Amino acid sequence: MEKRVQFDFEVKFTNGGGIQGQEFRLDIPQDDISDQELADYIVEDMRLLMAGKVRILNKKIITEKHKRKPINLELKGRKFVDLSHTIENGLVSYKGLPAPLICDYMSREESRHLYDEGTEFRIAKIEMVGNTGTYLDCPFHRYEQGKDLSEMSIQQLTDLDGIVIRVDSQVSRSIDVDCFKGKEIRGKAVLVNTGWDQFWNSDMYFENHPYLTEGAARYLIDCEVKLVGIDSMNMDDTTRKQRPVHSLLLAEEIPIVEHLCKLDQLPETGFTFTALPPKFKGTGTFPVRAMAKIEL
Repeated sequence: MEKRVQFDFEVKFTNGGGIQGQEFRLDIPQDDISDQELADYIVEDMRLLMAGKVRILNKKIITEKHKRKPINLELKGRKFVDLSHTIENGLVSYKGLPAPLICDYMSREESRHLYDEGTEFRIAKIEMVGNTGTYLDCPFHRYEQGKDLSEMSIQQLTDLDGIVIRVDSQVSRSIDVDCFKGKEIRGKAVLVNTGWDQFWNSDMYFENHPYLTEGAARYLIDCEVKLVGIDSMNMDDTTRKQRPVHSLLLAEEIPIVEHLCKLDQLPETGFTFTALPPKFKGTGTFPVRAMAKIEL
């Protein structure tokens, strides 16, 4: 059964004036649509400039044949995919490192005597190591004189052209040069999709995880990639004490993102990748909200 939404709307303009619509009808691909999605669609589809507050009124869903096809309600023709794991109290990201402690510094109850009646806030206290959740390594993580998080430019970590390299971790743990040959990887954020994120937050996640070889790291450097990410617990083989992949990539100022997830939801190409940490001085690793933006 095809669905449409019928609604009234009011749009006020930031430079004065406004427009209204009554019993406006719109095709929708699902059984419902939020007021915010409708507001975004009106502004985008009508190409409104200086749009301010948008009110959706008298909304109801009706069963009626669609009037036009296809329709895309994605805001500005883009789809965003969150590639980060959720960090919660007690989460173990790497065995041997302490789990994060997330608690109240000031609870809502404690705050009430500071404000007028009905007003309350919570201030959280978070204690954790930098290697928690989905995180980014920059040169300072490996090298004392390398750039720390505060010295990494926004351009190095934002809207990078991306490519997904899909490998079968059941065939081999080691990801070698052949996995990258024949791919257009120069100048891109290279994200290695092993499917290992399916074991996240379980004992199996830490055992026999996939990793890159030293030869693969050298090949990526030769191809002048911008960033390398993986959806397993480490870019290197953690059964050995050597860390050649970290050492080589970070020496060339190629950032590393580990513990990614949902890479199977991305196309091979045609997206940009962003992984921005806070601007900390004297720190080489910190969690990021990694995301991909796909142009539709």
